[in-house]
Amino acid sequence: MKPKVGLALGSGSARGWAHIGVIRALEEAGIRPDVLCGCSIGALVGAAYADGDLDALADWVTGLTWQDVVGLLDVSFAGGLIKGDKLLGFFERHFVDKDIAALPLPFGCVATDLATGREIWLRDGSVAAAVRASIALPGLLAPVSRDGQLLVDGGLVNPVPVSLCRALGADIVIAVDLGSDIVGKALRRTIDAAEGQDAGWTERLLASLGLRRNGEALPSLATVLATSINIMQVRIARSRLAGEPADALVAPRLAHLGLMDYHRGGEAIAEGMAAVKRMLPAIEYALQS
Repeated sequence: MKPKVGLALGSGSARGWAHIGVIRALEEAGIRPDVLCGCSIGALVGAAYADGDLDALADWVTGLTWQDVVGLLDVSFAGGLIKGDKLLGFFERHFVDKDIAALPLPFGCVATDLATGREIWLRDGSVAAAVRASIALPGLLAPVSRDGQLLVDGGLVNPVPVSLCRALGADIVIAVDLGSDIVGKALRRTIDAAEGQDAGWTERLLASLGLRRNGEALPSLATVLATSINIMQVRIARSRLAGEPADALVAPRLAHLGLMDYHRGGEAIAEGMAAVKRMLPAIEYALQS
């Protein structure tokens, strides 16, 4: 019997558009997953692929401008800076608006119970609602109420859901880790900007505000928070992958993308494809084994 191949798409905010490139490169190599699992942005891309909407999602992503990203944000101060209603509504109208059981491919995503810290596997009910819960990054997107639980981003407990893939019947799991190279990179860019070195426009602007003390560059509040979240998720992902290893691990190099750089999807998709090509011998070996 042919083994079932699972694809575990990890969390990573704007870096998650790389998942589109990963899937495309795998398909070019003749590899099509039988099971799809995702966490956070990986849940969004995975749901679109499971329903056959990946090309439509890719077209939308590559056409995004910064103004489009801002237009999807509905500011709130109750539970998070963004309610997420606009994003959820757009997703339902343009991509997936059905029950998870109705998807052509088995699909599941991960969220976190805010009250208990438990890992929650979302495997039934509305696809869009499950994705919305999985991407609810604390402080940014408001939590989601479901079955008496308050759910937030699954990246807090299982950033690369290999275990869920296996629970859904995958014999071989290809995992995509979006955080392998990110720790300290945002902080480094801020310091470089303050020292007059080449860096992004946001970092140069922050540096111009005089973020120095005794000759040392001080990072912004946003940079401290983003870097702290990166450290947390990288540590959790490494711990989970050590205990629940994938058969092949794809690790796109995306540290140059910021938390909200959703308008840079073309770069992320290209790197996702490149990452698969770098790992293709290992992936093919895992499949043959």
